[in-house]
Amino acid sequence: MFLTLFENTYPDGHPYGHSTIGSMDDLNAASLDDVRTWFETWYGAANAVLVVAGDVEPEDVRARVERHFGHIPSGPPLVKPDVDLARRTGESRIVLQDRVPQARVYKAWNVAALKDPALDHLTLAGDVLATGRSSRLYRRLVYEDQIATDVSAFILARQFGSLFILQATAQPGQDLAAVEAVLDEELRAFLESGPAAAELARARTGRRASFVRGVERIGGFGGKSDVLAASEVYLGSPDGHRRTQETIMGATPADVRAAAVEWLSRGALTVEVQPFPAYTVSESAVDRSSGPPEVTDFPSAAFPARETTRLSNGLDVILARRDAVPVVDFNLMLDAGYAADQFTLPGTARMTMDMLDEGTTSRTAPAIAEALARVSAPPCPQARTWTRRRSGCPP
Repeated sequence: MFLTLFENTYPDGHPYGHSTIGSMDDLNAASLDDVRTWFETWYGAANAVLVVAGDVEPEDVRARVERHFGHIPSGPPLVKPDVDLARRTGESRIVLQDRVPQARVYKAWNVAALKDPALDHLTLAGDVLATGRSSRLYRRLVYEDQIATDVSAFILARQFGSLFILQATAQPGQDLAAVEAVLDEELRAFLESGPAAAELARARTGRRASFVRGVERIGGFGGKSDVLAASEVYLGSPDGHRRTQETIMGATPADVRAAAVEWLSRGALTVEVQPFPAYTVSESAVDRSSGPPEVTDFPSAAFPARETTRLSNGLDVILARRDAVPVVDFNLMLDAGYAADQFTLPGTARMTMDMLDEGTTSRTAPAIAEALARVSAPPCPQARTWTRRRSGCPP
């Protein structure tokens, strides 16, 4: 689906008019000399950013980098294309079939490049529309009308132009046209009035919390090293992420609505993905007989000291303090679960736990989700039940 999306949202010759990671046909056709020439052209020191993050000393890191990387040539001068958003003005539609159990509709718009503050405002618009159970599209499509099983909005943010994508998956047997009609209706309402102040506050808090939780990690997507490298490459300086955070936290309902009207009012590409009538199974050619590579060097781990107490009702409390970020992570383990099913139907305990955040006598499921979102508590994962014999499993 995404290959089709790229090919039809950008014109021929555009850097994003195809998958930027290549295709298997291209890889299979490449010779060893082709690969060497490609790396010698593009993987020069002058076209790279190296980030070292962690519990390190800058002087020691500098010496190590000079030792291991200082001899690498800068590489040839490069010609970089100018930003070409390739904005679309007309509407178009593509219908695909795939080996999927449910039908899904995508709507995509060519939007601003990564440096543009409008992209941050569009990110907030997507969160208001489709992030979390209290979002407009989830509440309407999944919770109220019950014609979709999921809905989401996200941005493929890139240097020469980005894609804003809305997607919704229809309930099995549900007419996909009805799902799309609700998408269009809610989007029109959003373009007309913009987000409410409470909706935007929730979205801003969620984005800020996601960033803070991400930089708690050293590596990985959203970790410290990733944020520093991306800021240098795409925003021009290692602290470019600060400007992004300032834009997000300072956004007003008028800012978000203006960005949505500017970029989402026209030029949508709609892609329908319909399931095949039947499924087929192909044999795997992957050889896993040798197993994973052997690991011989293990880092030492340091865990925080645990503080314990017991409440008057007998509940044991264990606290492990870490001060990297201002986040409290809470888990409650009950001495029950699958073992309790012996007196009733198997799965009863699991289903009981799953229903805890689906509504109470005083709050609906979206109200619970909204209350959690106001303090940026992540959505409750599906509760898991374990027998006492599985003492090593998480709650």
